[in-house]
Amino acid sequence: MERLTAAELRELFLFEKLDQTQLDWLAGHGHVETRESGTAVLTEGEPATCFFVLLEGTVALCRNIGGQRVEVSRSSLRGSYFGATQAYLELDQPTYQMTVESITATSMLQFDADEFGPMVRAWFPMAMHLLEGLFWGMRNTQATVGQHERLTALGALSAGLTHELNNPAAAAVRATAALRERVAGMRHKLALLAQGAIDPAVLPALVKLQEKAVERVAKAPKLSPLEASDAEDEVADWLDDHDISGGWDVAPVLVAAGLDVEWLEGSLTSCPAAVTGSAVHWLRYTVETEMLMNEIEDATTRVSTLVGAAKQYSQMDRAPFQVVDVHELLDSTLVMFGGKLTDVQVVKDYDRTLPRISAYAGELNQVWTNMIDNALSAMAGSGTLTVRTFRQDKHLVVEIGDTGPGIPAEVKSRIFEPFFTTKPVGQGTGLGLEISWRIVVNKHHGAIRVDSLPGDTRFQVVLPLEAAEE
Repeated sequence: MERLTAAELRELFLFEKLDQTQLDWLAGHGHVETRESGTAVLTEGEPATCFFVLLEGTVALCRNIGGQRVEVSRSSLRGSYFGATQAYLELDQPTYQMTVESITATSMLQFDADEFGPMVRAWFPMAMHLLEGLFWGMRNTQATVGQHERLTALGALSAGLTHELNNPAAAAVRATAALRERVAGMRHKLALLAQGAIDPAVLPALVKLQEKAVERVAKAPKLSPLEASDAEDEVADWLDDHDISGGWDVAPVLVAAGLDVEWLEGSLTSCPAAVTGSAVHWLRYTVETEMLMNEIEDATTRVSTLVGAAKQYSQMDRAPFQVVDVHELLDSTLVMFGGKLTDVQVVKDYDRTLPRISAYAGELNQVWTNMIDNALSAMAGSGTLTVRTFRQDKHLVVEIGDTGPGIPAEVKSRIFEPFFTTKPVGQGTGLGLEISWRIVVNKHHGAIRVDSLPGDTRFQVVLPLEAAEE
C-alpha cells in the first residue's frame, strides 16, 4: 500500500501549515488510491466513508438531476479535496453530496472519515467550534427564515383569497335582498289575480308567456353599452306607444333579459289589450327573478370554486406523496393569486395529454407560488403571465414566463443562493427560489432552468414522469 511521506504531504496546500506530528499522523493513516479513466471514485447518496485529496489527473464532480448526470465542476488542481468534506462534523449517517468521476487516470490520497474527522476536531478545537456554529447556525437560520417565507406567502394568498371570497359573497347577499323584493311583487300580482283584476281565462297565456321569457333569459345576447342603450330606448318607446306605465324603469330589465321589441310584438299578441300592461309587468318580475337567481347561482358557484381551489392548493385531507395532475395544481395556485391578476393577462398553454405524476403536491404548489409571485413582482403588477406545460423526453416541463425587465447576467448565477434577493430590504428573504430548488431537485429529482431576456423571462421546472417516493 503506497503512502506519502510527511515531506511530500507538506507540499500540498491543504497540509502545508501543519506541524511535524500532524504530518506524521497523516502519513501513517493515508494511502494512495488510483482510478482508471472513466471510472467512478464515489457515488452521490452513498455513505460518506472516505476523504480524498487529488494528487494527479482530472476529476469531475457531478449531480444526478432528473435521472441525468449533470457535471457541476471539474478539477485537475493538485491538492483539491472531495468526498467526506464534512467529516469534522458529528453528523448521523452522512452521505456523499456528489458523484466524482475520473476523467483521466487519477491518483488520490485517501483517508478513512471515521479516523480523519475526530483527529481534525482534536487538532483544531476552536476552529471546530466556529465551523460547527456556522454550519448549524446557517441551517437553523435557513429553516426559520424558510418557515417565515412560507407563512408570509400563505398570509398574502389568504388576504387575496379573502378579498376574492368577499366579492361573490357580497353579490349573493345583494341579489338575495333584491330577489325578496321581486318575490313580494309577484305575490302582489297573484293577489290581483285572486281579486279578479286579471281575467282567469288569460292566465294560461300568461304562464306560457312567462315560460318563454325564462327561456329567453338563458339565451340573452351580450350587448355593448351603446347597443344596450339603443335597445332600451326602443323598448321604452314601444311601451309608451302601448300606454304601459313605467316604461323607463321596465325597459332596462327587459333588454337585459333579451326581450327586445320584436320579441314583445310577437309574444304579446295573444294577450288582450287590457291585459298587456299587467303582462309586461308580470314579465318584468319573472325575468328579474330569474336573473337574480342566476346571479346568486354564479356567486355561490364562485365561492365554491374558490374554496375548492384553496383546498386543492393546501392539499389538506390528502397524503403528502400522491399521483397528481400538475394542471390542477397550477390552476388552484392561479386562483389563489386572483387578487393580484387584475391587470395581468394570464395565458395558459397546457398539454392536456401529459400523464399524471407521482409528487409531493403541496410542495409543488409552493414552487408555483414562489415563481408566480416573483413574475408578478418583476412585472410590477401588469403584463403577460404565461403558464405552459409540455413533454421533453421522459420529463414533464412546467414553464412560467413573464414580460418583466429580465434578470441581469450577474444576478442570474446567484438567484438560487440562500438569502440572495434583489428585492428591497424587508420585501424579500432570498429563500423563495432556494426552497423551490430543494423541493424540485432534492425531493423530486428534477431540475429548474432559467432563460431570461428583457421582456421574456422563463423559469422551467423539469419533473421526471416516472418518480419514486423517497
